[in-house]
Amino acid sequence: MPKSKLAKNSISSSTQQYLDIAEIKENTVIMRDSTMRAIIMVSSINFALKSEDEQDAIIGSYVSFLNNIDFPLQIVIQSRELNIDHYLDELKQKEREQTNELLKIQTAEYIQYIKELVAISQIMSKHFYVVVPYNPISDKQKSFFSRFFDTLKPATLIRVKEERFRRRRVDLTHRVDSIISGLNSIGLNAVELDTQGLIELYYNSYNPATSLNEKLVNINELRIVK
Repeated sequence: MPKSKLAKNSISSSTQQYLDIAEIKENTVIMRDSTMRAIIMVSSINFALKSEDEQDAIIGSYVSFLNNIDFPLQIVIQSRELNIDHYLDELKQKEREQTNELLKIQTAEYIQYIKELVAISQIMSKHFYVVVPYNPISDKQKSFFSRFFDTLKPATLIRVKEERFRRRRVDLTHRVDSIISGLNSIGLNAVELDTQGLIELYYNSYNPATSLNEKLVNINELRIVK
């Protein structure tokens, strides 16, 4: 068999089949095992700059926050090299618009300084996330006959699945609200990622190099041909 055909066959399978994610919709990550995830982006605080009393208060609030949780959580810290391309583009635009020759030269020198500083220091940006899971009773616990009859009525099954998703999403929302409230009590700002944010997070996580140059289109701007 020619090498080109072998290469083609070796990459014919999609990467997506190796991911545990089945679908992302309505601010929810649906896994292949029917479990669900919501993801909260959380701000940070400089603990070292706090006074001793403030540190004790933060620790006490954090302990109370953990004691009030009766379900598992996953805390994810993502470190990436700081991307300042957007900031540099703004500076270059100001340089082009500058009419004062001295200020124009100073702007150009400042741009070069920022580039060298980031390159030498390898400044990293950190993002903090809390993954809130919801694990409903899986379809694996259904009897064989129950699963078999489900396949005979696909329209009903779709409606049941949608209603089931709505109920489970309500329970997941309660968990998210509880976590956000607990984080706020510690002095942290927290916001749940919407569908666009979730897609971008996973896209950037699985494609760290590609995502720097190829940005995702807003899902609201996509045209779906039926």
